[in-house]
Amino acid sequence: MPRNNEGPSRRSMRLADQIMRDLASLLAMELADPRLELVTISGVRLNSDLSVATVYYTMHGDAERFKAAESALYQARGLMRSRLAKGLNSKFVPELRFARDEFLETMVYGQPHA
Repeated sequence: MPRNNEGPSRRSMRLADQIMRDLASLLAMELADPRLELVTISGVRLNSDLSVATVYYTMHGDAERFKAAESALYQARGLMRSRLAKGLNSKFVPELRFARDEFLETMVYGQPHA
């Protein structure tokens, strides 16, 4: 069935939602890195072939804390992918990329925080 390119598919949205929930749970319960204590996963967007997931995050803190949190997220992404593989009903687990959610920060603080 041909698909129009008006937005993400239902499968993509379902998978992104599952990844977001699983990563949020993983951050809260399994990762003991203090650099990730204030990190909140605010959204996940998958590319069209579902091979890359951009994980949007936010946190309260200064530029140094954001840098430390981003470093910790990238260091933990192998563990995150292995945990995701156990919970996702998918043949492949997408590559994880992390991006600061400046839109949410602008909505909350009036400008990107830090």
